[in-house]
Amino acid sequence: MKREASRELITVTKTFFPPIEEYQRQVERIWGNKWLTNRGKLLLELEALIKENLNVPYFIAMTNGTLPIQIALKSFGKQGEIITTPFSYVATTSSIVWENCSPVFVDIEPNFLTIDETKIEAAITNKTTAILATHVYGNPCNVEYIEKIAKKHHLKVIYDAAHCFGVKYKGKSIFNYGDISTCSFHATKLFHTGEGGGIFCSDKKLYKKLFRFHNFGHKGHTDFYGLGINAKMSELQAAMGLAVFPYINYIISERKKIANYYEKCLNFLAIKSLNIRESTEWNYSYYPIIFESEAKLIEAEKKLNQHHIVPRRYFYPSLNKLPYVIPSSLPIAESISKRVLCLPLYVGLEQSQLEKVTIIINKLLN
Repeated sequence: MKREASRELITVTKTFFPPIEEYQRQVERIWGNKWLTNRGKLLLELEALIKENLNVPYFIAMTNGTLPIQIALKSFGKQGEIITTPFSYVATTSSIVWENCSPVFVDIEPNFLTIDETKIEAAITNKTTAILATHVYGNPCNVEYIEKIAKKHHLKVIYDAAHCFGVKYKGKSIFNYGDISTCSFHATKLFHTGEGGGIFCSDKKLYKKLFRFHNFGHKGHTDFYGLGINAKMSELQAAMGLAVFPYINYIISERKKIANYYEKCLNFLAIKSLNIRESTEWNYSYYPIIFESEAKLIEAEKKLNQHHIVPRRYFYPSLNKLPYVIPSSLPIAESISKRVLCLPLYVGLEQSQLEKVTIIINKLLN
């Protein structure tokens, strides 16, 4: 027997499942082709679809969202210092360390929550090779400012755009900014391939290099350009992407309705919401709220959990506090990370469930 909606677990997100018969149709094509991986027809179709719809010049689909960051760092890091943000998912920092580079953290801007571009230049040394910044919750960094710094100091720019599928800045895809942009197609993302990701760039020569890196460095069947790894997306993943893709506009519009409800109904005298950068077409990938104190956040989280509601502390802790990085003091990121909570946001979240979330929070704040 199906449980009543009031007793359903309300999580921070839920995977969007396309109609099963639509996924099955794509899987049947795989069985017909007798081709499961190594860049089959469905993978090539998905790449072409994404390039055309996002109007991006070069794109490679990969098996998860972390490998694109690692490959970008393999291309640009040169085992040097990477200026980065402490306010992101752990993969942003762990990839830097994994690639034998050194993360140099710069504090964040308190309204947009992206890296504070005015503090980047002071962190540059003769060991700096790249800037790795995150478009947090799909909110763009100050890309123009960062580009000027990078050009002045001859640095490469990598954007961790894991949350950004569908985001536009000044009329074009956010993936068109920087030397490389990476994205996650994990099941928790609004566009997903179950597990997956991708890498974007605008330079053909760089694209060829990235392609080799993601395919073992192959040059034909028996020769190699050089070092590479296996980051290829499978046909089963591509099948899910092809089944999900037609619903992107619907997914974003449904998430927008939920975000608008929160904007209308939450008590913003006691909490803050995310300030989206001007000229941005946002994708409503997350809905973070910032409490006045960590104690108030913990109290709210506990109360929500008691009512079968599971928000998430994205992103906590501040990454400069990880055990494998050199400790540093970044007061804004450390403060925000202790006070930010992402509320439930997904297609299928019911009105009664939304009311439940907002009533509990507002009652606590009042």
